[in-house]
Amino acid sequence: MAPPGNAGILRPVPSYGGPRAAPPQPLERNDMGRLAQTEGLTDTQQEILATVRSFVDKEIIPYATDLEHKDEFPEAIVEGMKEMGLFGLMIPEEYGGLGESLLTYALTVEEIARGWMSVSGVINTHFIVAYMIMHHGTEEQKQHFLPRMATGEIRGAFSMSEPGLGSDVSAISTRAVQDGDEWVINGQKMWLTNGLRAGVVATLVKTDLGGDTPYKNMTTFLLEKEPGATKSGGITIPGKLEKMGYKGVETTEMILEDHRVPASAILGGEPGKGFYQMMDGVEVGRVNVAARACGIAIRSFELGVAYAQQRKTFGKVIADHQAILFKIAEMATKVEAAHLMMVNAAKKKDNGQRNDIEAGMAKYLAAEYCNEVTQDSFRIHGGYGYSKEYEIERLYREAPFLLIGEGTAEIQKMIIGRGILKDYKLQG
Repeated sequence: MAPPGNAGILRPVPSYGGPRAAPPQPLERNDMGRLAQTEGLTDTQQEILATVRSFVDKEIIPYATDLEHKDEFPEAIVEGMKEMGLFGLMIPEEYGGLGESLLTYALTVEEIARGWMSVSGVINTHFIVAYMIMHHGTEEQKQHFLPRMATGEIRGAFSMSEPGLGSDVSAISTRAVQDGDEWVINGQKMWLTNGLRAGVVATLVKTDLGGDTPYKNMTTFLLEKEPGATKSGGITIPGKLEKMGYKGVETTEMILEDHRVPASAILGGEPGKGFYQMMDGVEVGRVNVAARACGIAIRSFELGVAYAQQRKTFGKVIADHQAILFKIAEMATKVEAAHLMMVNAAKKKDNGQRNDIEAGMAKYLAAEYCNEVTQDSFRIHGGYGYSKEYEIERLYREAPFLLIGEGTAEIQKMIIGRGILKDYKLQG
């Protein structure tokens, strides 16, 4: 929680120290100059981002590669984010947070992902759940969860997917059946970021309510569990899933076996609204994924453009070769375009406008460009890009996650296409 009279300002944190993984050749940071800048930010927003940027440069980038290769949870980094107040960034001041906008949050995520995308994952689902409680929860739910979420005492996880489900949300099979004043939940959920360490999991399940579509027969429950426990009152969290990238932060399954919850665990107190509540949260999540993609693209560009000015071939630095110069121009353009689309999507949501098309466009374009920029930087590094001693190797493995997180590119195209057809429907 920010000190009185200092709302919206993050607190600086001490240096934690630890093993630093450095590449064989120093890669100087490019401060991005004219790229990925955001016009019209307040002094508070600028101060928040400067604080986060300093934290990323000093406490994330030097340790990220070593922790990622060990697949080790970044405890010290997360503690630093808690001390700064980052877990309460978007939570209203009345509940102990900083009360900042989605734009501030997205730009913060961009900075953190520039350092290590896995760290941004620690707060991503946390904020989706906090957002859903803020906008759809009862006052009792807000009072119960938000103050503790603002400090990071408890963290949120978001659970919609299931094994074999893919993008077909209507096909979920996890079911809740009413039994007196309680609901009994059985099923299996998949791909939970923060699944083990979370204290509350926003979980979408089927509830047979007689709705005329599958989407009106879904309910979101706020399932509380003991953070770090593999078994807790009918909830089992198996071991973390092994992944190509996105390491450090855990991704898990969740098995529900006769898990009993009171009716007060229903988000908003009324069953049958879960799908629409989840989709509202996913719009925020897609802006977040776009921001994470921007962060990785920015860091990949920084590394590539720095290396191109150091590495010499045929008597001159490779940046002077037209083939590399063209790559740098293309990479810079993609970084700028992705950032602008992400900012636009966040601003629309902050203005109270529906942003499903804009969030889908931002997520789609930023994820695609992130992969392209990262691959180009990888190629600029040549053989060294394949070495685990160089940071680009880690980024190369992390970038593909963003192509599928919060919905694949194909799902984004469906959302965009259907929305556009509504806006451009033929008259008469």
